[in-house]
Amino acid sequence: MRLLFGKIIACAALFACLPFGGRAQSLDQAKKLYNEGAYGEARPAFEKLVRQSPSNPSYNQWYGVCCFETGDFALAEKHLLIANGRDIAESYRYLANIYTASYRFAEAVGMWEGYIAHLTKKKENTDTYEAQLAYVEKLLRMKEKMEDVQVIDSIVVPVDRLLSAYFLSRDCGTLLSGSDFFGSTDSQTTVYVNPKGDQAYYGRLDENGRYALYTQSRLMDTWTDESPVFASDTSDNNYPFVRGDGVTLYFASKGNGSIGGYDLFVTRYKNNTFLAPEQMGMPFNSTANDYLMVVDETKETGWFVSDRNQPEGKVCIYLFIPDESRRRIAVSDDDLQLCRRAMLASIKETWQPGLDYSELIDRARTDEMALAIPQRPQDFVFVVNDQTTFYTWADFKSAEAENAYRKAESMRRQIESTEQKLNELRDKYTAGNDAERSQLKPSILKSEEELATLHAQINGWIKKARNTENKH
Repeated sequence: MRLLFGKIIACAALFACLPFGGRAQSLDQAKKLYNEGAYGEARPAFEKLVRQSPSNPSYNQWYGVCCFETGDFALAEKHLLIANGRDIAESYRYLANIYTASYRFAEAVGMWEGYIAHLTKKKENTDTYEAQLAYVEKLLRMKEKMEDVQVIDSIVVPVDRLLSAYFLSRDCGTLLSGSDFFGSTDSQTTVYVNPKGDQAYYGRLDENGRYALYTQSRLMDTWTDESPVFASDTSDNNYPFVRGDGVTLYFASKGNGSIGGYDLFVTRYKNNTFLAPEQMGMPFNSTANDYLMVVDETKETGWFVSDRNQPEGKVCIYLFIPDESRRRIAVSDDDLQLCRRAMLASIKETWQPGLDYSELIDRARTDEMALAIPQRPQDFVFVVNDQTTFYTWADFKSAEAENAYRKAESMRRQIESTEQKLNELRDKYTAGNDAERSQLKPSILKSEEELATLHAQINGWIKKARNTENKH
């Protein structure tokens, strides 16, 4: 559920600086602009009226709403509280949104209750606001059960490069983009492949435009036996990751009681099925999108993504220390500090006094896959079976298998050359006129046919090399 406060008008500062004049010359004109939703233009007039009559509840109400709608929540709260002291109904609704945005959920609950009481007196429908009240009450319960997690680093990246900050250890498995794994343009999902490389989990769009979680097994070079993770769940579920125990699954969902966009959930595989998902608490989840939870036991760190407090197209990737006990923060009188911890207003506020996290951060940033390459001579990577991988020609025991794989490698180079040529032709086709496109079309079709043939042949030679070496 997205709240009204989630979209702050970017030009609030400009509106706030407009001089009193222009269209808003009188109270009536200011109220007309207000009722039309032109809050930025109405704001200077109400500001002047508030200066003239600081205790006038109506002036403070109108000015407070203008401040809210132009993104100045602190000033809005100050003036709306004056209106609220005189029991102006709309002040309850706006204050409820301000308190929710700042994670002051207990105060938000009181404001929604006050607003619902006003509507009930007037015999107006309260269903929408009852739902808002229930939502904030849920946020309050989650905040009261907040985990005492240490978030030790963060980095902001473009959303299409979110995997660039995930450096998993070898025994943790692999994360791939949906486009890389499926060879498609779907960049809105990630694929987790287990360390053995024979099991994959991913989100895939269904016929209703929602993502559903699936798993597949790899048999030789073929991914097969696709099956849903949650057969009866119609929620939008995506971004899976399986921990090293092979049974603990993290994923993100827009259903299952999500408090805002994607929320993080965890489930476990037991008796040939996954148990009912458990929603993770704050600060992992927020009123924004939170997803792609990964825990690397070897590095003793974990990551998750959030677009809270980020501009369009950007996400923040948080690095944290997993705590199996999921210790909660003790509720204290300092509710402001609790709010800041829930919001992750500052990751330094989650650190333990005197601890140095630099070694953990360096370890988390180390790409072990890249470091592993120079450790031994490597001409290629050829998976012979679950226990054996060849990296050099000297690894082959069968001359026939080696010859078959040499043919496959030769075709791989042909494929790369043909793909490069095809991409160049397609670029020219896109930029060309009708005559040029007509001339290029036969060459593009020919290259596509060559690629299809090469792919079919290379798979045959790889299969022959693997079968021959295994028999040997």
